[in-house]
Parts: sequence; structure tokens; C-alpha cells
Amino acid sequence: MMTNCLFFGDSITYGEYDGILGGYVEILKRYCHAEFYNNNANEVNCFNLGIGGETTEGLIKRFEIEIKARLSPDENLIFFFYGANDLAEKNDVELVSLANFESNLFEVISQAKEFTANIYVVSILPISKTVDGIKVPERKFRTTQKIELFNKKLKEVALQNQIEFIDIFSRFNSTKEEFLSKDGIHPNEKGYQFIANQIKPIVGKYL
Repeated sequence: MMTNCLFFGDSITYGEYDGILGGYVEILKRYCHAEFYNNNANEVNCFNLGIGGETTEGLIKRFEIEIKARLSPDENLIFFFYGANDLAEKNDVELVSLANFESNLFEVISQAKEFTANIYVVSILPISKTVDGIKVPERKFRTTQKIELFNKKLKEVALQNQIEFIDIFSRFNSTKEEFLSKDGIHPNEKGYQFIANQIKPIVGKYL
């Protein structure tokens, strides 16, 4: 039995700034491979399909090609971890509107359902108070209020499509300053480990 887990996302899925653990997908990959080789578990493969700076507009363009290249004949899980860039503003322009964010998600979820019923949507992470609502030239502008608005939409989309919404925002928020790197946006190694721990029980069911 071989299960392929496909993690689509932006720089947080890619594992930006984590030179120690390599990000949450890498942590999950090592866990699954260790179980397979050491404990005769089923084979579970974790594919990191994160691209730094990507929005759901970029996801739509590449989704079908990426998934068809990595399908398991047995079982597949698809994770979408988007929104941190969609909601951001650059030079006072929103990168992706809330309405377009919603329609993009509906489109990729519809495509994903052609390949598997195991689809998961992950909430946008909190940001540090050091960058919340603070404008810095040449940097993307984000607010907690906007993150909560987009997370509410993510939850609605998951409910309407009868797929699981993984609310990491709420679990991460109370200790966010401890889990975020110096830029206030990306997790540090503790933050990435925390994300991996939230997803591990889902992936672990297939081992």
C-alpha cells in the first residue's frame, strides 16, 4: 500500500528560513520514511510542492500537471496551504481579492476531487505583532484582521466542499511570538515542528 501526500502552498510549505529541520513537509517526510524502514509500516511519501510568494492564481496554473506527475495507484492526500500572499497588499494593491481567492479554491478543489476524496485546507498562520498592520517599503503589508477574514472564508469553502479544515491559526496564535522567525511571517524551527505535529495524525493513519 503506497500513499502519496501532496502539499501545495507558498514559502511556508517550502520551508523558508528553516535551515535546521527543512520545514514541516520535510519533518513529515522523515517521520514517514523512518516508520516505513524501521517499523515495517506502509509506504507514505510526502511531496513538497511549495513555491515562495505563490498565490492561488499560481496554484491554478500548475495544479493539474503537478498532481498527475505524483499520483499513487493506491491512495492520495492533497493539502492546500494558501492565503498569506493572496491577502497581502503590495504598493496598496491587494494581490488576490477575497472573491477571487474563494473562486480559485473552488476550482482547484473541484479538480482535486477527480483524483481523491482526501483533501485538506490549512488555515493561514498568525503574524507577529511586530509586522501586523505596519507598512514597510518594498514589503508586503498584512493585518491580523485580514488573516481572520480569509481564514473564515477558507473554513466556509471547506465546509461547502465537505473537506477538512485544519485550523492551525487558533492553536498557533497563543504562542505565536515563540513560533515565528525574525521576519514575523515565517515560522522558525519550533513553529514548523508545531505545524508538522498538527498534520502528523492525518498522515499517520496511512502508515
